[in-house]
Amino acid sequence: MEILGIDIGGSGMKGAIINTTTGELISERFRIPTPRPASPKLMKETIKEIVSHFKWKECVGCTFPAVVINGKAITAGNLSPKWINVKIDQTFSKVCGGLPFYIANDADLAGVAEMQLGKGKNLKGKVAMVTIGTGIGSGVFYDGQLIPNFELGRMYHTDGKIVEAFAADSARKREDLKLEEWAKRFDIFLNYLNTIITPEYIILGGGISKKFDKFKEHLTIKTPIEVAHFRNNAGIIGAAIYAKECHYKK
Repeated sequence: MEILGIDIGGSGMKGAIINTTTGELISERFRIPTPRPASPKLMKETIKEIVSHFKWKECVGCTFPAVVINGKAITAGNLSPKWINVKIDQTFSKVCGGLPFYIANDADLAGVAEMQLGKGKNLKGKVAMVTIGTGIGSGVFYDGQLIPNFELGRMYHTDGKIVEAFAADSARKREDLKLEEWAKRFDIFLNYLNTIITPEYIILGGGISKKFDKFKEHLTIKTPIEVAHFRNNAGIIGAAIYAKECHYKK
């Protein structure tokens, strides 16, 4: 089955048509920078542009970089605080002519792709999906089942600041850190994660995960770490799979 998946990030919003059986991208990715401010008013127009680009007329799966419960944003992550308590699914559906939208946390859906079709397939026990970008997303699975909305990147680190402000890839770019310097910060986050949820496996996604072989020597945790099979496309793929599961189980 082919479904449009959209992945919303703090810096970009990208979509593609996905074969939900194989995870293959049927189309080229189409990316638009996340508008500033990242408000409902501006972002819904960007979603409309992405959907129109593909001339899509069916259900849509979409990630969102915040806590999402029943299609509603409970937090706003690195987006505008105006998103809090907004029904994201209804907002996007309305601007796209009533198309059904299925929305969930971004790292959760990246994890869905990996657990069903990627590096997490057939893994038992507790698995953590970590996405590294503007922020740090985290998805948690137990025996393949998602436990939603673990936003571990929002944990406090020092001086009242959240850890992703210190250890996300955006911090590396903003502060012009060498990869080794950044990796030592990211290692602090991984040790936090390890202490709190004690996963048996960790899967890394996001753009910088492709450099894992260059920074893995600076990580101290003993938990096995794998780079996501779908790399930076995991969110788009997981969004499409999620939409299929939600729409066709009705």
